Amino acid sequence: MDVATLGQPDPEPRTRPPMSLWDRSKFLLLFFGIWGLLVWNYYVENQVVGATLGDAVAEQSRTGAVWIFLFSIELLRQMHYLVSEQWAGWHGFWSRKVFGGFNRRMARLNDWNRYRLGRVVKGLAALAVLGYVLGQVYDKPPAQALLELPTTIWTLLPLVFQLLFAVVFIVIQFVALFWFLSRGGVDTYMPNDIKTRFADVWGQDSVLGRIKENLVYLDTPEKIEEKGGYVPGGILLWGPPGTGKTLMAEAVAGETGKPFVFVEPGAFTNMFMGVGILKVKALFRKLRKLAVRYGGVVVFFDEADALGNRGALGQGGWNGGGRKSAWGELTRCNGLGYLTDGSSSLVMRAAMAPAGGDRVGVARDGMIMGAGMGGGGGTLQALLAELSGLKKPRGFLNRHLRRALGMRPKPPPKYRMLVMMATNMPESLDEAMLRPGRIDRIYKVGYPSKAGRVRTYEGYLAKVSHELTSEEIDKLATITPYATGASIKDMVNEALITAIRDGRETITWQDIIRAKHLKDLGLPEDVEYIDRERHATAIHEACHAVIAYRVRRHLTIDIATIEKGGNYLGMVASIPPEDLFTQWRSEYEADILVALASLAGERLFFEGDNSSGVSGDLEAATQVATLMEGYWGMGTTIASHGVTHRVGIGGGGGGPGGGGKGKDKDKDLLESQLGDRIEKKLAELYRRVERLLVENRFEVLAVAHALEAQKTLTGDDVRAIIEGEDGPLVDGSIYRHQGFREAAEEYHRRAVEAHQTHNRVGIALPALLALGQGEGEPASNGEAAPGESGSEPQPVPNGRRRRRAPLIQPPD
Repeated sequence: MDVATLGQPDPEPRTRPPMSLWDRSKFLLLFFGIWGLLVWNYYVENQVVGATLGDAVAEQSRTGAVWIFLFSIELLRQMHYLVSEQWAGWHGFWSRKVFGGFNRRMARLNDWNRYRLGRVVKGLAALAVLGYVLGQVYDKPPAQALLELPTTIWTLLPLVFQLLFAVVFIVIQFVALFWFLSRGGVDTYMPNDIKTRFADVWGQDSVLGRIKENLVYLDTPEKIEEKGGYVPGGILLWGPPGTGKTLMAEAVAGETGKPFVFVEPGAFTNMFMGVGILKVKALFRKLRKLAVRYGGVVVFFDEADALGNRGALGQGGWNGGGRKSAWGELTRCNGLGYLTDGSSSLVMRAAMAPAGGDRVGVARDGMIMGAGMGGGGGTLQALLAELSGLKKPRGFLNRHLRRALGMRPKPPPKYRMLVMMATNMPESLDEAMLRPGRIDRIYKVGYPSKAGRVRTYEGYLAKVSHELTSEEIDKLATITPYATGASIKDMVNEALITAIRDGRETITWQDIIRAKHLKDLGLPEDVEYIDRERHATAIHEACHAVIAYRVRRHLTIDIATIEKGGNYLGMVASIPPEDLFTQWRSEYEADILVALASLAGERLFFEGDNSSGVSGDLEAATQVATLMEGYWGMGTTIASHGVTHRVGIGGGGGGPGGGGKGKDKDKDLLESQLGDRIEKKLAELYRRVERLLVENRFEVLAVAHALEAQKTLTGDDVRAIIEGEDGPLVDGSIYRHQGFREAAEEYHRRAVEAHQTHNRVGIALPALLALGQGEGEPASNGEAAPGESGSEPQPVPNGRRRRRAPLIQPPD
């Protein structure tokens, strides 16, 4: 095509456009069919008097010559069209000189008038054909046959009604079945039905403010529409469970003056295919009626990930389709902002490649296995179409009757609908659902900040009787960094149960801490250690605790315990004292020191021996050291091992094209220069932690003694024991009494001997003269009242001690 002709109208074709086979033969088939019907009617009526089929053909050839004539005219017209499609001169003569004037006069009418005029002509032609056929069948004039047509239909009504009743009865059965199956899962609440208000939602003020803004636009849309904008119609709330997403929707239902429709997660999960589509259409039909009647409506889809997707996980989806790289877990600088589009594309493709995938630039074949909503295909597509489909006219009379009368259907009104969805799995949602126009605003409802946690604690504690001061509530919010609204409510309720169990109605600080320990650690198993294993476990955890206190500043000790849990014999859990989003090399090194403290401590205190309980600590230390040396730029090199290993150059890659798979790949990693650097780093930190334990030998024995006596210690109690101060629940100053060091060393020596000979320790745990106790009365060895503690243990080495592997007797 010439560039000069771009944008100009196409020239008139020199020949007629070719016609399809159906367009060329449809009228020929119609005329032949009518003539054949008349032949068959004559044959049936005169068969009694001996008429044959040949007689019927001959008679209709004489009396029905009009159909033969019309057939011939149509055949001649189609031959004319066929010639016009092949011969430009023939087409030009007839289209310009013969019919040109008529076409120009018809072009003066607009398209809509020509369309209506054509419909009138076609209708009259259809009546004429019907009248002629009825006249031939009933041997009457065509006009009289048309006038008597209602009488003829009336005489046939009984038979017609019988047939219709049979058909309608069958249809009604299916309609009733699908109507019954399409019910349920959708609840409608009118204004003032729900008492929850925005004031009942705590700790999520920023998200709540945006939701209030959407309700303002829903009530007064002219504020934004008069300025050329549009009202946002969709909100997605996503975040961890228990952060208040559904509570916000409940508050919207209580605050808005519009109807609120709640859609349950399983509303579109059905047994039969097609029922889900009916439910979607019925839901939005209800929403449109409510929106027109009340001026707006709010619909909330809870657990929206149940709506499914059409393969978003395989296409990349949310945050790279759920695939995670070694550096994808950290809050970091947006490094892609410094790269060109091509370079950033390569980086993103490499980052989202599955583990063990191909080299960068090599495609991997495979099928995308998408998941849809239960009850058959098409349900999700129906929901997408309803959320943002064609703005087609609504109503049977509007769409069909007005069009039958030659009138344009009325356009649909503006339906004021606010669609809210909540999920904790946004990567499971279809990408088409999240586009603007369907979901205009996406808000993360994350863990509350410290101020939000304080407000949430104050709100739930205000509903019960308690003795907590504002300082204690602030401290409680500090030591529960990942608490959600649901977990805070549950913790306060558990503390109330604890108080009632003890015969009180007022919650104390000890009740809160005991409730927190129960939620964080679970109910301890009802087992008792033998004395030498109890001492070994206490030394193990005391080494973790002392090193954590000495070297780690970004985390504080929350709980130290030797009570046996589900898959550990003891633990030292730590929490951040403030909200942190990045970590530094010195902090990761401190984490490794805490992890290696168990191995170094057991070897130091048990004369070179160590248990299998250090396996989890070594795994954590090696993992962190690997990431520091190879991925995070915290080692002696700069290049990222993740990239070099993936493309097969250096750092354990076995040359271009790979670097091995499976065990060979792991072997390459350990035997490469990276593996040497990791081992060197761990050895350096091991020697450092060994020196720290030698310097703090007495503190380890003191904390171990407290763990054996109390079983569980709070972080403040650990600090009090190490510093020799008075703690909240344990008086650490008594460990500075004269003679405790000798008694503790003697008990430890006897415990080491018992460990080596597999005997009992032989002496009791050294007793302490606590303030207020009688001479010689030992301190309680039962469970201490819990102290301050934190939230969930951090995903860094925290001193978990795994179960000891059993010894297996070899066969004879």
